[in-house]
Amino acid sequence: MNALLENMSEKLQQGNLPEVVKLAEQAVAEGMGPSEILEGLLHGMSIIGGKFKRNEVFVPEVLIAARAMNGGLDVIKPLLADEGIEPVGKVVLGTVKGDLHDIGKNLVKMMLVGAGLEVIDLGVDVSPDKYITAIEENNPDIVAMSALLTTTMPNMKLVVEALEEKGIRDQVKVMIGGAPVTNEYAEEIGADSYTPDAATAAEVAREFVTN
Repeated sequence: MNALLENMSEKLQQGNLPEVVKLAEQAVAEGMGPSEILEGLLHGMSIIGGKFKRNEVFVPEVLIAARAMNGGLDVIKPLLADEGIEPVGKVVLGTVKGDLHDIGKNLVKMMLVGAGLEVIDLGVDVSPDKYITAIEENNPDIVAMSALLTTTMPNMKLVVEALEEKGIRDQVKVMIGGAPVTNEYAEEIGADSYTPDAATAAEVAREFVTN
């Protein structure tokens, strides 16, 4: 990676939004391709993801790094579209019905975007019907659900059942996560994966869409 992109990756890891935007604009001005610039941004975000997984950085650092990454992405988005560069996959994401927690979901979203995926974020308190509509409209590779309460976890099962009823369960991978959720629960409701943190969720999602 050249020095400019290396610098941009470092500024992203520090969460320095103005510098990341400036360096992304400089890279464009120097005629660098958008996919190359994107690689620099994703490189920085994947380092933050690894540190987060190892408890070397925490939620606030990830959020400001992700904000810096989004600033850089905004610079190159039009160019990526012109070049016809597609995201590696598409994810429909939300916190299940009855649950209003969004920090974990937002972290997962940022990590997924950082892994090169397009994310359709349905927000919080998402009913099974809303998931189904979003899946039918967007044709994603993955549906990802978050629950932070033991009382809302059963709504994950309802979404899986709704997918089966609609005959579209085989079209998507189902990923679940959240503080009370376990691997055993994922198996019990027929989900494809449970991940303990946002960085792992992004890795697993990327594996799903690239294999």
